Amino acid sequence: MIRFSNAPSGRHFLQIPGPTNVPDRILRAIDHPTIDHRGPEFGALGRTLLSGIKAVFKTSQDVVIYTASGTGAWEAALVNTLSAGDRVLMFETGHFATLWRELAERLGLRVDFVAGDWRHGVDPGAVEARLTEDRGHAIKAVMVVHNETSTGVTSRIAEIRQAIDAAGHPALFMVDTISSLAAIDYRHDEWRVDVAVAGSQKGLMLPPGLSFNAIGAKALASHETAGLPRSYWDWAPMLAANKTGYFPYTPATNLLYGLHEALEMLMDEGLDNVFARHDRHAEATRRAVRAWGLEILCADPAEYSSALTAILMPAGHDADGFRKATLNAFDLSLGAGLSKLAGKAFRIGHLGSFNDLMLMGTLCGVEMGLSLAGVPHRKGGAQAAMDHLAAEGGRARPVT
Repeated sequence: MIRFSNAPSGRHFLQIPGPTNVPDRILRAIDHPTIDHRGPEFGALGRTLLSGIKAVFKTSQDVVIYTASGTGAWEAALVNTLSAGDRVLMFETGHFATLWRELAERLGLRVDFVAGDWRHGVDPGAVEARLTEDRGHAIKAVMVVHNETSTGVTSRIAEIRQAIDAAGHPALFMVDTISSLAAIDYRHDEWRVDVAVAGSQKGLMLPPGLSFNAIGAKALASHETAGLPRSYWDWAPMLAANKTGYFPYTPATNLLYGLHEALEMLMDEGLDNVFARHDRHAEATRRAVRAWGLEILCADPAEYSSALTAILMPAGHDADGFRKATLNAFDLSLGAGLSKLAGKAFRIGHLGSFNDLMLMGTLCGVEMGLSLAGVPHRKGGAQAAMDHLAAEGGRARPVT
C-alpha cells in the first residue's frame, strides 16, 4: 500500500521580517572549511570585511563586528558611551524600542520614555522640544529605532538629527538599524549618527549571529569616560585587534565568510538598486492590503517601511489563528503581532534576498490563507500587487 507523506514539498516560504531567506550563494560560502582565526588568511578576510561593511553604513568611521544578536549590539552601544544614572531619551515606537528601553534600565540608566501609539515613528518636533527643555544637558543620549520591526513604521532619522541640532543639544545620537540596514537608505556620516546598531539576519541576508556597531568620533570620545562595566563589549580591544583584521576573541568564522559574500552581492546590485527594489516590493504589498480591504498598521504614509508591512486584523478575528492556518496549508510563515499587537496583527516581511515571484507567492499565500481562515476581505489583492510590479517593469538590472 502506498503511504503519502504529510511533509510539505518545495521550499518553505519564510516571510517573517527576519531572519530572512539566506541565499544559496551565501549558504555555500558559509559551508567552506573553517580556517585559523590567527592566521594570515583570516587577517586578510577581516580587513576586507571591516572595510566593506563601512559602505553599507555609508561611513568612513569604525565599524565593529560582534558574535552576537542585535541585542548584544544594543548593549555595546550603551556600555561604551554612558555611565550609571545617565539620562537618555527614548520613544515608544513599538516592541523593540520597548525592549531597548528595558535593557537600558537594567544597566542603571534613567530613561525618559515618550509614549507612543505603535502606529507612528518618532516625532522630530517632540525631540526638539524635549531637548530644548533640558537646559542643563542632563540627557546624554537620544536613542531611536530607525525601522520598528514590530510595526512596519520607519522614523525619519535625518529630521531627528536636524531636531537635535535645532535644540543645540550635545546628546549622543544612537540609532537601531537592525531591520533597516541594507534594506532602507541609511546614512551614518551624513546624518551624524554617533552609534548605529545592526544585525546580520535581515537586510544583510545572513543567519542570526553577527551584530554591528558603527561608531562616530563623538562616541569614541565618550568611551574614554563612560563608567558602565564592559568586558566582551568593550570597543577598545576590538578596535585595536581590527587594525590588522583580527578579533580579540574567537570570531564566528563561517558567518564571516557569509558576510563577505553578502557584501559582494549588495555591491554587485548597488545599494541604490537594493533600496529601490525594497521600495517597489513594499508598495506592491501595500496595494495588495488595500485591495483586500484590510488596514495597514502604519498610520503615516511618510513613515511606511520598505522592509515589512504590518496589517491589522478585522475585529473579532485572530491573527495567530490565521497565521497557523496559512502555515499548515501553504508552508508560509508570516510574522506574529508582538506584545500589544499579539493576535491583532500579522506582518509580511519583504526584505533581504527577495524578488517579484517570491513576493507574488507570498501574497497569493496570504490571500488564500485569508479565505481559509474565514477572515473578511475582498479578492484581488495579489492581482493589485502584480499589476503594480508589471507597471514598474520588473527588475531594473539588465539580463546578461
